[in-house]
Amino acid sequence: MAHDTVHDTARETRAGGRGKDERKGDGKDERSVGSLFAEVTSDVQTLVRQEAELAKTEVKEEMGRAGKAAGMMGGAGFAGWMVVLFLSFAGLFALGNVMDLGWAGLIIAGVWAVIGATLFLLGRGTLRRFSPKPTKTMESLKEDAAWVRHPTA
Repeated sequence: MAHDTVHDTARETRAGGRGKDERKGDGKDERSVGSLFAEVTSDVQTLVRQEAELAKTEVKEEMGRAGKAAGMMGGAGFAGWMVVLFLSFAGLFALGNVMDLGWAGLIIAGVWAVIGATLFLLGRGTLRRFSPKPTKTMESLKEDAAWVRHPTA
């Protein structure tokens, strides 16, 4: 019972009231429209700040995933370049003992093209899972909007 009075007093003080319990004996709230509006405004401001923080956190997480995917793509490209460079020469000269060097070069290039395409597809699949939209925040905002329209539902 005392807790309710403290809660009501704190709410009325925050909303610009006189800081006392203004309820009548019949349990009806006698606060002014201005104090109710101030309370709603304060609550909406708090809600907007919380939603903004949620959006920032969600975007940071997604950017971290995008950074990892970009790093994998860059690493795959560099590793592929080095492998193609050194193994191509080794394979070229090894196959050059059996066939013409031109044909050996084409075979080596084809093998590394398949490897490069595989690495590219893996990196692209990782990037496709990246979503710049803060989906959790958007869902929360939809729920909040529905609640504001129908607060008793």
